[in-house]
Amino acid sequence: MNTEKLFETARICGCEILMNEPLSAHTTFKIGGKCIALIEVNSAQSLRRLLDAAREDRVRTYVLGKGSNVLFDDKGFNGVVLHIASAMSEIKLLGETTIFAQAGCSLMKLSRFALDNSLTGLEFAYGIPGTVGGAVFMNAGAYNGEIKDIFKGCTAVNVRGEVEKLSADKLDFSYRYSNLQKTGSIVCDAVFELLKGDRAQIEAKMNELMGKRKDKQPLEFANAGSTFKRPEGYFAGKLIQDSGLRGFTVGGAQVSEKHCGLVINKGGSTASFVMSLIEQVKKTVLEKKGQKLECEVRIVPFEDKES
Repeated sequence: MNTEKLFETARICGCEILMNEPLSAHTTFKIGGKCIALIEVNSAQSLRRLLDAAREDRVRTYVLGKGSNVLFDDKGFNGVVLHIASAMSEIKLLGETTIFAQAGCSLMKLSRFALDNSLTGLEFAYGIPGTVGGAVFMNAGAYNGEIKDIFKGCTAVNVRGEVEKLSADKLDFSYRYSNLQKTGSIVCDAVFELLKGDRAQIEAKMNELMGKRKDKQPLEFANAGSTFKRPEGYFAGKLIQDSGLRGFTVGGAQVSEKHCGLVINKGGSTASFVMSLIEQVKKTVLEKKGQKLECEVRIVPFEDKES
């Protein structure tokens, strides 16, 4: 794999390059081997140029945010990871009720910024361990709120390497879905429309929801959030619990005893342990409850299947 042009482009763009970087350091699961290199993307134009260089030399790439919904292979990733994080985390007000945020901005930072400006509508996102880019990509949601409820538009780089503006109606939002998952366009920044509210009430709501998270979720263990999508008419965690799988363990991976909808890394888990556990949970729930569970965590293989 010839990465010379890609690395030269990264240097010209002023992007930091981390060679042989362990991906366990960049995911909330704390699992994954090394990639060839991780490049800290610093702008939409840099991303466009990096993707062009990678395409030209056929370098395999993966765009990563906070890594809160991702499981990398134990062998790592045989390619270059384009990391959209702190180098692309600017946030600012546009007018009185509109927030602009770059894709690498965390949802925690976004929520606190809304609070500081007495804007309501983002309380549900307080505590979701992801970035703006990832949240738009998967229409992140919790506690009866979703990104689509406040999303106004975004800037993205499409598969042709073009920077484009996308309005809400172009993203076809639904439960844990935007059509970015189909088109392959990469979010660079987003704009959110909120409402003026009472700061004390907003803060109280945020604290209430954070309290619920701490009570119901295993925040003390590394995990990737909800492991399974919610089947229509059911809750994945309830199906797993009722199938007798609370605390079910494979190696260092475990169905959380606190919330059966989450698989946790109890310490020293590997991707193979997690994947084995997921498959066994899916099989058991199908056999005992007749419901097919769909994994919500994005599994990233070491190499493409055709490689």
